[in-house]
Amino acid sequence: METFSKKEKEKARQKKRKDKEEKRGERKANAQKGQGLDEMMAYVDENGNITSTPPDPRKKRTIDQEDVQIGVSKQEAGSPQDTVRQGIVSFFNTSKGYGFIRDLKTQESIFVHMNGLIDPVSENDKVTFDVTRTPKGLNAVEVKKAV
Repeated sequence: METFSKKEKEKARQKKRKDKEEKRGERKANAQKGQGLDEMMAYVDENGNITSTPPDPRKKRTIDQEDVQIGVSKQEAGSPQDTVRQGIVSFFNTSKGYGFIRDLKTQESIFVHMNGLIDPVSENDKVTFDVTRTPKGLNAVEVKKAV
């Protein structure tokens, strides 16, 4: 004996199956055959924009492999700067052993660690120092109090 809920579940299954077949038939009827290679190609123009027209072979440029740098931007070898700089200690935490020096010429803030100190320093001291470049940025070393 079939119950009412069994009949309803069977009707729902039949309806779902019928809908699925209709969708499959609709997709087959509206399906387009594969496009040709020329219609699928996309090109990049000299400005980096994607376009459907092929590039002009007369505008082709050759690039030397040695000129390409991956990961690091090419930096110009600047003129050797005066390595000894002058500045004012803007912040120094003696308990943690680090601080920052404000360069008097460039007004940039340069990190200093207690390992880079020659003389003990405190805030607002005028100092002379050298600069080294680290992966995290500039670092002041050989820091001495200015006379």
